[in-house]
Amino acid sequence: MTKLIVICGATATGKSGLALALAMRLDSVIVSADSRQVYQEFNIGTAKPSAVEQNLIPHYLIDICNPKDTMTVAEYQAQAQALMTSLPSPVFLVGGTGLYIRSITQGMKIPRVAPQPELRSQLESLGQTQLYAMLQQVDAVAAKKIHPHDPVRTLRALEVFYVTGCPISEQQGENPPDYPILQIGLDCDSVDLTNRIMQRTEKMITDGLVAEVEYLCQKYGSDLPLLNTLGYQEIRQYLAGDVSLEQAKELTVLHTRQFAKRQRTWFKAYPQIEWFDVQNPDLLEKVWQRVQEFIFRD
Repeated sequence: MTKLIVICGATATGKSGLALALAMRLDSVIVSADSRQVYQEFNIGTAKPSAVEQNLIPHYLIDICNPKDTMTVAEYQAQAQALMTSLPSPVFLVGGTGLYIRSITQGMKIPRVAPQPELRSQLESLGQTQLYAMLQQVDAVAAKKIHPHDPVRTLRALEVFYVTGCPISEQQGENPPDYPILQIGLDCDSVDLTNRIMQRTEKMITDGLVAEVEYLCQKYGSDLPLLNTLGYQEIRQYLAGDVSLEQAKELTVLHTRQFAKRQRTWFKAYPQIEWFDVQNPDLLEKVWQRVQEFIFRD
């Protein structure tokens, strides 16, 4: 039977490195749970495992999508679920995209409705107040779970309803997998996390992030949605002459800290996750001990 080991937590907590070390000990494989590492050519700014690391251990769901396309959670889930039953056990699911991880560990039922640009544009022109009122009429159950000032979820609920004719609340739910899952969370105090974010940002610049963003802007256009994401947006501002490189780095650190805070809040809401302090010098051995207990128990 498949056994799944999740390594999750906020950005810059060392998830990839720990997972690689564990997978090498078990001669196992890694499935990425990162919503940006699925895109080709977005490498440095997404902290994508290097070619050397990917040669050491097979990595899956990396570089599977053209940057001009959109990888939905439903598409990710379908591919990841297929891998879970076909890859040799144990499988490591590694990343900081909480929704990707939850789609696997909880078996979220996700409406198979791709984004509808024209429909969304028409709906957005109505304004959030009217959209939420419409949602209350067509799907009162979903409206009770969505904040009146949450345009993203309101729009998605309406989109699903108008495409399928069925309320999104009737298409959601969970169907957890029947294989055992161990969820390991990595965390540290805010001061250490800030230092880690600063060091990683500096390393990305040293590794050539500016050149990567410049290349991506030239190839795909600076209006590519992915270039509005963390790290890329700030360097794009630098290339446009709006900020200095030092300011771009400071903004990247600030925005990454804010993102990490949201990630921590998300993951802390799940009691199934067993937390380990990344500042512990014996981190690898402590997690290794827990992994062995999980794999070899009857």
